[in-house]
Amino acid sequence: MNEIIKKIEEEQLKKEVPEFRVGDTVKVYGKIKEGNRERIQVFEGVVLKKQGGSNRATFTVRKTSNGIGVEKTWPLHSPLVEKVEVVRQGKVRRAKLNYLRGRSGKAAKVKALVK
Repeated sequence: MNEIIKKIEEEQLKKEVPEFRVGDTVKVYGKIKEGNRERIQVFEGVVLKKQGGSNRATFTVRKTSNGIGVEKTWPLHSPLVEKVEVVRQGKVRRAKLNYLRGRSGKAAKVKALVK
């Protein structure tokens, strides 16, 4: 890769990246602009997948809202992501939890990791 591109990408990386894994329940604090005002909205759900590397890294969070599954993909190093807070660690054996999309109720739960 070109040295100029590498330098630009390194400047865009966040200094402190939150430590979470697939299966964890997280709260994502995202900045939302409404007109000339800016506020922070919390999106809480299970991390389905993490992908990419460097400043292109993204993660997908799924939650159920009023009985409907809602997924949102967040860029990890975006300035619109204020912080990511781990609520509960999950015990999973897969890198991508796409099978949760077809499940509802208790079947869509992820076991908690007990240390």
